[in-house]
Amino acid sequence: MLPLPFPYSPLPITHSLRYHPPMATILVFQHGPSQTPGRLGMTLRDHGFKLDIRRVDLPTDQCGHPVPTDLDNIHGVITLGGTQNVGDPHPWMAKELDFLKAAHEAQLPLFGICLGHQLIARALGGEIGKMDTPEAGFCPVDIQVPGQTHPILAGMPWRHHQFQTHAHEVKALPAGATLLASSDKCKVQAFTAGVRTFGFQFHMELDRPAIDTFLKEQAGLFTNAGLDANAVSAQADKHYEMFARASNTLALNITTLGFATTELLRA
Repeated sequence: MLPLPFPYSPLPITHSLRYHPPMATILVFQHGPSQTPGRLGMTLRDHGFKLDIRRVDLPTDQCGHPVPTDLDNIHGVITLGGTQNVGDPHPWMAKELDFLKAAHEAQLPLFGICLGHQLIARALGGEIGKMDTPEAGFCPVDIQVPGQTHPILAGMPWRHHQFQTHAHEVKALPAGATLLASSDKCKVQAFTAGVRTFGFQFHMELDRPAIDTFLKEQAGLFTNAGLDANAVSAQADKHYEMFARASNTLALNITTLGFATTELLRA
């Protein structure tokens, strides 16, 4: 073997010559201990996204996080459910509404679930109000004609059961928004505004243990809806398998279509 023409010193094994692109960060607003991103969060992480989860409902001295004041280094936003209602006098709510409007106007991917769905609608000028009777448990949801041809709902049954826990609803959509799905009790189950903003009233993110937790924590809402634990458990036994398949499909659609894979390569 010929000697090298220059001193050779191998790189330490801790160094790597591979390029590691920065992870695209998705900001997640969490409004309660049980309202986690669930299956949607797991799907996003499996596809290489980083979640910045912020408990805006807690003060900072209790591990809470303030609503950001700008959109720097944020590649998308998810706002989750909660036991609060739009219009409640929480100090963080007005700030989150302003942030959601700014994210929409900046054309960032923006997704809301349950309370988050209502917050987005309100931030964009929609009307939120109390329902005559809460919608709870596994309820059939119908995908409307615009939703039947929209990529974000591709592969989902046009009528299937989704899990609900809400006593308020979107009464009127923001100007220019498109209705994607409805149920018998709640007309606005899903909508889109612009190109990259979506709201979903139903809890597609929950797995079976999380559903059991919601049932315990929101017992009063289920009682007001005329349901008890045994009734919801029977519904789950009947509908959970289809619910999980449809929800997994939606989580994958949101991940691969709502948050473009090119975001993973952005500096």
